[in-house]
Amino acid sequence: MGLFLVLCSVFLLGAAVPAWSEKHSLYYIYTALSKPVERTGIYQFTAMGLLDDREIDYYNSEGQRKIPKQDWMKEKMQEDYWEKGTQSRKSKEQWFNVNVDILMKRMRHNESDVHVLQWRHGCEIEKQGDEVKFSKGIDEYSYDGDNFLSFDDKESQWVAPVDAALPTKRKWDNVPILNQYTKGYLEKECVDWLNKFREYGDEELRNGSPPEVDVFAKRCTSDKTKVKLSCFATGFYPKDVILSIRKYRSPLPEEEIVSSGIRPNHDGTFQLKKSVIIQEDEKAEYDCFVSHRTLPVPIVIKWDGKCPDCTEGNMMSLVIGVVIGVVLMLGVGGLIFFLKKRRNSGQQRANNMTSNIGNPTEMPKTKIGGGSDSDSGKGSSDPSPDGSSTSSQESVILMSKTSTGQNQPSEGQALLK
Repeated sequence: MGLFLVLCSVFLLGAAVPAWSEKHSLYYIYTALSKPVERTGIYQFTAMGLLDDREIDYYNSEGQRKIPKQDWMKEKMQEDYWEKGTQSRKSKEQWFNVNVDILMKRMRHNESDVHVLQWRHGCEIEKQGDEVKFSKGIDEYSYDGDNFLSFDDKESQWVAPVDAALPTKRKWDNVPILNQYTKGYLEKECVDWLNKFREYGDEELRNGSPPEVDVFAKRCTSDKTKVKLSCFATGFYPKDVILSIRKYRSPLPEEEIVSSGIRPNHDGTFQLKKSVIIQEDEKAEYDCFVSHRTLPVPIVIKWDGKCPDCTEGNMMSLVIGVVIGVVLMLGVGGLIFFLKKRRNSGQQRANNMTSNIGNPTEMPKTKIGGGSDSDSGKGSSDPSPDGSSTSSQESVILMSKTSTGQNQPSEGQALLK
């Protein structure tokens, strides 16, 4: 029976972790603004290369040099690669400046506003064992964050989602050799460069980086009887990862899960968080299951059932309750003491009046109408303004859909006129 359970566990674990098929990509992104923006770090023209979502080279209109962003790129690529790349980027910068103006006129847009033209192109491959297969190629343009024109690799023709792109589509489709070049570049030349870069990157790219995993719970802000249980994995590379929140070792349905999506870290690795809302007093066994190609076996971390801020909240409620109780007790005690003192004072005055009845010339020392000579409680001041100042910051954020792209376009193809 024990052997049967072990075999079942191995079978289920194998079913949960499919054989790894590596996915790799090489993309380039070009971004041009219709005019300069006086903001630090924002340039009128930028271009960068991304290998597996890691930046490998960069160019902007201020520095006007194509530079390596990875040590292995600097070591492996010859000086003439960077010189030729710099000249190519300068040429594209001029092209983009011209074509942003063309599109603004075509769209009848005001020149006082900032407009954005982007181009992304590159390829993706899938590797299983020693077999490498072309997965897809992308060559697309966007204007002000909206899709403007894209290349259909299977049909070898351009797709215009907006009327303003139709003149460009007709012009480019009427030159079949340009479309053949685009298809050939995406499926062959781009893939060759991708494999070459990964070979150059060697140890850093091949070995990758394993994830660090944590599971924790916080009180749910919308419902104090519930907690948000989260599984967080970070520092992994490449970005393909399997992460599940499990209940009694069974993954919860994805429709119950809120995912952050895979996000980049500053060091080129990635992170992912998934969360689920559960009852605070639920006694079920939850764990976090993470599988990554760098791990010999998946990471499984069991939730200890603790919710730190829930405990802090309960302790705070207890402390507040005790304080309120003490205040009430002191208030009631003070009221009883005051009433008792007042009653004793009244009794004393009554006794004095009785003792002086036979002597009308001697008046009691108390004031007519009774009352106490004790302090009336004056002197409490009105609450003062808190004096805290508020300040607001105004920020200008240029928003557009980010794209990535390769650095060997056909200059003749790229005319939008």
